[in-house]
Amino acid sequence: MLGSHGIPVVGAGRVREALENTACYLETLVDQTIACLNDGATLVETLHRVRVPDDLMALNYLQPLYDEPEFVVRNVWRQFAGWYDGNPAHLKPAPDEELASELAALSGGAQVLADRALELAHAGSHRLACHLAQLAGDAAPDDTAVHTNRAEVYALRAAQERSTMSTGIFSWAEAESRGVIAGTDTMTELASTAPPH
Repeated sequence: MLGSHGIPVVGAGRVREALENTACYLETLVDQTIACLNDGATLVETLHRVRVPDDLMALNYLQPLYDEPEFVVRNVWRQFAGWYDGNPAHLKPAPDEELASELAALSGGAQVLADRALELAHAGSHRLACHLAQLAGDAAPDDTAVHTNRAEVYALRAAQERSTMSTGIFSWAEAESRGVIAGTDTMTELASTAPPH
């Protein structure tokens, strides 16, 4: 069996086992997501509650090398609950830049957010660090000091990711900030860090 991602599986018994385990893997994500929906959980709460059983997560052919379980959960959520994520503030949100500017003003400025984001990233709290780095960048889109921190936060995040999707998106965010710092653009910065062919 040649899957679209990962290593080949050889032998009828192993192929059957791989297909059955993959089905179990997906079924548990669906079942847990629906249970969260029925409990009234928001999408973010659901993303943090749903877990792949350790025995399935340990299998080589089920490693999250391209996609990740929480991305599947998002799609299951969308299928059964639609686009509303359960957070009323997200129903009709303010533009990201307005929210970021307000939070930056409340916290002492975009640089304060950027500095705290970098502290959190170095402490291993990558999810929270990315929120603050993004807010800082949105509040100060042309500030090179803010974007220096934002770039480092996303570089640290990309370096600790395993899946192609996460690594690519976080690397893109890093390149966005590097473009602000260098006065170029995201594509130029991505090209400058691409490995030679």
